[in-house]
Amino acid sequence: MSDPNDRFAATVKVGSKGQIVIPQAARVMFNIKPGDILLLMADPDRGIAIVRNEVFRQFLDSVSQAQAENPIEPES
Repeated sequence: MSDPNDRFAATVKVGSKGQIVIPQAARVMFNIKPGDILLLMADPDRGIAIVRNEVFRQFLDSVSQAQAENPIEPES
């Protein structure tokens, strides 16, 4: 069973400049500090996700490494 502290939900209000405030509990949970770079990804059907840039870069590095170890050969 997962720990209830592993989850977070909140509502945020979009300001006049299109900005939102990430609630403190979420900032603490994800160790988000002023000046951190976050990646915002959006899909009309699936919604919006915000990810720490380092997490996305690690994902890209993993994909790149897997591709280098097992390259996909183009079909002829």
